[in-house]
Formats: sequence, structure tokens, C-alpha cells
Amino acid sequence: MEVLNLSTHINAKLGDIADIVLLPGDPLRAKYIAETFLENPVCYNEVRGMYGFTGTYNGVRVSVQGTGMGMPSLSIYVNELLRFYDVKKLIRVGSCGAMVPQVKIRDIILAQGASTSSNMNNRRFPGLNFAAISDFSLLHKTYMTAQSLGMNVHVGNILSEDSFYEDFNANRNEKLVEYNILAVEMEAAELYTLAARYKAQALCVLTVSDSLVTQEETTAAERERTFGDMIKLVLDTVTK
Repeated sequence: MEVLNLSTHINAKLGDIADIVLLPGDPLRAKYIAETFLENPVCYNEVRGMYGFTGTYNGVRVSVQGTGMGMPSLSIYVNELLRFYDVKKLIRVGSCGAMVPQVKIRDIILAQGASTSSNMNNRRFPGLNFAAISDFSLLHKTYMTAQSLGMNVHVGNILSEDSFYEDFNANRNEKLVEYNILAVEMEAAELYTLAARYKAQALCVLTVSDSLVTQEETTAAERERTFGDMIKLVLDTVTK
């Protein structure tokens, strides 16, 4: 008897996806992570070119699922992972733009919380501001792993934006910096909100690819090398 797929956008059967899932935005980055870091990776999803793979690391099953850019796109894949595949740990592995001077390009950030300009949570929670925060045990374990590996990571609040290209209000950015928003990206607030809804553990780990302070940008080679450090940090954390 044919086994039907469980969800619309992920072409996987029950058991194809591990309890632990890394979430890069770029589906080709998901393919790179699987082929570079995982043993015996198997592709379970190619729907809309949004690759998903499952393999092992340190003998532990781990999946990697592309999410696309932005909270609406991530929301589709995270909803389906949590509702249909019973995923327990989700770690976004992505890039960000530094907003404060102490955060340099190529640094790694652990997003303790995610402020947002998005209207998605306003629709969920009319009349109040939901605090989108990471799972403390996963955050703490990742921080301690970074210390053991000699990595100097930043921990704090970030901003999840809806728009990549926007004429940002300089006064608004100054206010965010005044309140120590470390960096800007486009997905974490929705990830944390959905994890709270479905009682899962979630964390966003980011590599700084550019700085809004100095206008510096990393090269492709630098991004590749630093990205690898971030992936090793996350995989060592979730498999030990």
C-alpha cells in the first residue's frame, strides 16, 4: 500500500526526518551542510527546490531543511515540521547584519530573543507584544560548547525584519542600538513563536556577514569558512 506524504511542502514520510533539524534559509546551503558535515545523507525533500536531508553526526540522526528567506516562508516549513513530523529541536543557522560596534563581521551570535517589525504576531496577539525568545537549555548548551571550542560568541537580542531592501529610518535604528539590538535578520521571531506554540526547543545561531556600522561585508570565501565554524558549533551542541 502506498504511504502518503504527511504535508504539502515537505515530501517526506514519517520517520524520514530526525528529531533535530538545522534550518538554513538557502536550500543549496542545506545541501552543502548535509554533504559536508553529515554521514550518509539522504535527500527527503525537493518540493519547490527546498532541499531537506537526513544523515548522522557523532552517530546521532540530524536533518537539515531549507526554509527560504523571510518569516512567511520559514513559517510554512517550521509549521509542517512541528505539526506533522514531531520535530523536537530546531536551530536556525543563518547570516545577519551587525547593528552595534562590538559585533564584528564573521562573529557568531546566539539570539536570546528576537524583536520584530513584522505584523505576524500582531495578528496572533491583538493588543499585546509577544516576547519571542529562544529555549534557555539549548541556548546555554550552545554557549558552553562555544566556550569549550574557544569561540567568542555574542548572546543577546536581535531584530527580525520582513524586508531585505528598505529605506530604513535612521532614528529607529539609533533607538534599536540604544536598546542593544545586536543584529538584524529575517526569520528568528517566527521560529521562536512557533516553537513556543508547539512546545519545541528553538535557537537561532547567526554568522555576521556584514556590518551596518562599518559597511564592511565578508567575501564569499570568508562566509564559507565562518559558516563552517557555526555549523560545527551547532552540530557539536545537539549531538553531545
